[in-house]
Amino acid sequence: MTIYGVGLLAACYLAGQLIGEFAGKFLNVNANVGGVGFAMLLLIFLNRWSASKPKLHAGFLNGVVFWDNMYIPIIIAMSATQNARLAMESGMIAVVAGILPVIFLLYLLPILSRKSEKKNID
Repeated sequence: MTIYGVGLLAACYLAGQLIGEFAGKFLNVNANVGGVGFAMLLLIFLNRWSASKPKLHAGFLNGVVFWDNMYIPIIIAMSATQNARLAMESGMIAVVAGILPVIFLLYLLPILSRKSEKKNID
């Protein structure tokens, strides 16, 4: 049943927003820093964890898989609730916090791609 996935998504969203708010306060930025990203990471980790537990109810697993497949529209919807303008006005830390992970992952992508190709060849 999809309702289990909705419950898990809601819990991940709330936890991610709390982590993002605490991160903003820790970095002295008057905004939520990465709340949506933290929520999506929690959802992905919980999906992988639930897949490794065969004793869980099939309805729960189906709901989690459904929402895991919907993560891109969820990210867009969650991001729409954030105030990017306020984050930009709070200081350069918000800009740096957004740009650095993108640059890091752009450099990391070829490395991960090569590792994936090696696994497929073997």
